[in-house]
Amino acid sequence: MTAPTAAGPRTRGGLVASRPSLRGTMPLRGHFREARHRGLRAAAAVALGVIAGFLLSAQILDILRGPIEELARSREASLNYDTVTAAFDLKLTIAVLSGIVLSSPVWLFELFAFVTPGLTRREKRTVFGFAAAAVPLFALGCMFGFTVFPRMVHLLTGFASDQDSTILTASYYVGFAAKTVVAIGVAFVLPVFLVMLNFVGLVSARALRHGWRWIVIVIALFSALVTPAADVFSMFLIAVPMSALFGGALLITVLHDRRAARKDATPCSV
Repeated sequence: MTAPTAAGPRTRGGLVASRPSLRGTMPLRGHFREARHRGLRAAAAVALGVIAGFLLSAQILDILRGPIEELARSREASLNYDTVTAAFDLKLTIAVLSGIVLSSPVWLFELFAFVTPGLTRREKRTVFGFAAAAVPLFALGCMFGFTVFPRMVHLLTGFASDQDSTILTASYYVGFAAKTVVAIGVAFVLPVFLVMLNFVGLVSARALRHGWRWIVIVIALFSALVTPAADVFSMFLIAVPMSALFGGALLITVLHDRRAARKDATPCSV
């Protein structure tokens, strides 16, 4: 019976007791350290974005004030600051919102870079693919929001008589504009989430195909709510692109389900 050599592995009951491999693992302290470093970089990017947004807040407010200036041609209309610090608070709000938007590529990258090491290669491609599709669609939706926002202001304030004055609180007006733009931007991203739910197996293409009429009705109602303009053109300006995006998402889910069905039907060789 030979004794184990110093270079060979020690045996216990005929089984080799090897040391666990630490390759590809990170202790909990390392995760906290990485999260702190990435969080600091993201916070620095947001801070720089807020500074840039504060410097550009006057130009942004001038753009948002455009519908009010157009309304002032037919009646008395203006933005109202109801407190002493309201003007500064409004500039600070615009700066924070602008900073988050301007720095979004940095903090999104840091977030994905922190999460993706725990995913497989296929999962990484899927996550980055959805992110690459969601970001431009959200930007496109926000552009449409800025397009229809002046029409909304013109119609909603048009219910008042020409003899009345339209005095709007500045903070409420900017908040209303931000909510409208973000809501339309999020609506443009919803097809991406439908495709993602299909890829993870929560929603089938068959269910989407059977409910397409209800989805189109919901799109039409949403377009009518966010674009309450007197002409139908504004409604179609939102409804048609959203319907086209839903059609593209439905096509992708159909192709994905067919590919998955063919893969499941293929017999596995032993």
